Parts: sequence; C-alpha cells; structure tokens
Amino acid sequence: MQARARVLRVEGRQAWLELTETAGGCGRCDEPGGCRSVQIHHAFGLPEKVFSLPVDFPVGPGDRVVISIPDGAPLSAALVAYGLGTVLLLLGAALGSLVAPDGRADLFGVIGGVAGLALAWLINRALPRSRRWRHRLRLELAPADHCVQSVHTSR
Repeated sequence: MQARARVLRVEGRQAWLELTETAGGCGRCDEPGGCRSVQIHHAFGLPEKVFSLPVDFPVGPGDRVVISIPDGAPLSAALVAYGLGTVLLLLGAALGSLVAPDGRADLFGVIGGVAGLALAWLINRALPRSRRWRHRLRLELAPADHCVQSVHTSR
C-alpha cells in the first residue's frame, strides 16, 4: 500500500510530511456499490494529514515522496484488532457456558465472554511493545520518482 506526500520540513533525520492524496481504500467510495468507508471514517474526525517519519536519504521542503507499508500489514493489523476480540469473546462465552453449574449457563457465558474480551484487549495493548510486530507495520519512505515495491522480508 502506498501514498504520496510532500515534505514540509526536515529536522535532523525526521521529515514532516503532508499527504497529497486523500483517497483511501479501493477508490470507489462515491460510485454505485461503493462502501463509503472513507465517509464513515470521517464521521469520527478527519485523519491527520501531517506527520513525521524517519528519513535516510536527502530531502528538503517541497520534495515529493512515497510512503509505503508492507503488503499484508493492514490485513494483519485488522485481523488482530477485530478478529482476536471476536474469537476470544466467543471462546470465552462457550467455555463459560460449558463449566457453568445447572441453571447458570447464561451468567457464566457472559462472564466468560467478558473475560475473553479483556484478554484480547490486553494482547492488543501488549503487541505495540513487540519489536517484531512493529517491524511488520513499519512505514517506509522513498523519493517520489523511485519505484517502491513493498515486500515482506523475514528477519
């Protein structure tokens, strides 16, 4: 996944960037059959257009760059953020119902579901501390005229 940006300023090895393309997803937001996901996302506030990234090549204000993220990284992040909570909720509820004494399956199912969600929340809070997880979600910066191919390499 790639996006184009313009360099606003450079401070040391950090470049402050402004996105020049605001389209997201598949680009079919306003077409018939489009999901309008960008419009839904904007209901919770506009995304930040200015941010900084480390840069290891010479750039200056006004330069155009390409920001890329490895293939599969957004899917992995979504699966962990949403899928893990869903799976642990259902497993916790099922396990709670199985171990419940007679007549208490609903109560124990709710308690197990809440425990599953709490475990998913803890895991999702701990993942950003993992160097391996952060490496999978890294953003890479390249000059705009440079062809960027995002390839996941295992280290």
